[in-house]
Amino acid sequence: MGDVCDDTFWEDTTVNHADHTRLDVSELTDAVLTGATVYGPGDETIGTISHVHGMGEGAHVIIDVGGFLGIGAKPVSVPASKLDLMRDGNGEVHAVTTWTKEDLKAMPEHHH
Repeated sequence: MGDVCDDTFWEDTTVNHADHTRLDVSELTDAVLTGATVYGPGDETIGTISHVHGMGEGAHVIIDVGGFLGIGAKPVSVPASKLDLMRDGNGEVHAVTTWTKEDLKAMPEHHH
């Protein structure tokens, strides 16, 4: 029976966000963005959007960074305009940023 190498196991699993639909400015609301995963420059998960202040172009997104299941996470506020917000083929909203988890952790903590 010999060793069999399954090439599909080693396939590149990087997500191609270029194919995803960007959100319209009218969709930059708490209802649409809350719970969205935020991906860093290497497609790693760096946080989750916990809520949004304002809406549209002036919206500020509160991202929970670090922690486990929301415990011990640090909330930081960033302008929604600084995130690439989109829907994937399944309609799931997510964001991509050039910030790393360490960049976000270094930002001032957002206090409600």
